Amino acid sequence: MSANLEGNAMDEWNLATLVERGGVHHNVSGANVREIVFSMTNLLPPLPPHVDMEKLFTEILQREALISTGVGRGIAIPHPRKPMLDENETPLVAVGFPAIPIDWNTQDGSKVHTVFLIISSSVKQHLGTLSKINFLCQQEKFHSLIINRASRDEIVAAIKIAETAWRTGHGET
Repeated sequence: MSANLEGNAMDEWNLATLVERGGVHHNVSGANVREIVFSMTNLLPPLPPHVDMEKLFTEILQREALISTGVGRGIAIPHPRKPMLDENETPLVAVGFPAIPIDWNTQDGSKVHTVFLIISSSVKQHLGTLSKINFLCQQEKFHSLIINRASRDEIVAAIKIAETAWRTGHGET
């Protein structure tokens, strides 16, 4: 999905759009955090030429070394500490389902079955994306989808429903 650069920047940050850009990847190879992050960065769509993929990989691992991005309930949200994209560039979120659950040093000791890799264009966009992912993953309907490794279309549709409910203050999330 291409970005509408003249549209509202908030539209470009909606989680459904970010996931459409980053993709949903099943059976991601890797037996540990490093290998999963490596696989996930290699599954990303093409990034702007100034983004060095080796540096991106290193930045994500350095952030991981500070404190685990394994948030619990089988979910990890790896990301670099600072935005790797310029503010006018298109952010994304790649969703990955590891082929085998991974020990990610989660807060609750759970093995990670779902990875949300965030590549941001600003601190504000990054924090908003983290918040949306965290909230959404606490919702049982959505959590059930990711546990069952739903398709890209099912995941994006569920996110769109949740985001519409958030905007309007109506409906279930």
